[in-house]
Amino acid sequence: MGPHIAGAARSAGATDRGWSMAGKWARLRADLNLKLRRGAWYRITRLDPLQAVVEVRGGRSLEVPAAFLQVVDSPPRQWSIVARPSDAVRVPLHWGNRYAVCPSCNARQPISGRPRRMSCERCRGEFNVAWPPT
Repeated sequence: MGPHIAGAARSAGATDRGWSMAGKWARLRADLNLKLRRGAWYRITRLDPLQAVVEVRGGRSLEVPAAFLQVVDSPPRQWSIVARPSDAVRVPLHWGNRYAVCPSCNARQPISGRPRRMSCERCRGEFNVAWPPT
């Protein structure tokens, strides 16, 4: 099933305070600093038309505007390619204007050329690369 736009029609069991999104995942789809790593997937714990609550490192919850999220049924098992944010933190300058995010462990890694597959330096997983349309 393809991506869903946050704020889609409610399912049975919805409440006034949002509804459970068991099994749904989201990633930031805007170049904004919302305390989420760009390109990384986060488990959704609650979603309503305006706000989503996602699980971040350590099992903590973070509320973010739903309009800035891409929501899917399960996180794709492909590397995400991320354009270097203007406010990038802990992303070495020598990585250039883009980097890749591992679909398994969310590690960031430099990318050169246009590989079809990459291996993660942290978790050793090997996955296809999800290149955005050019």
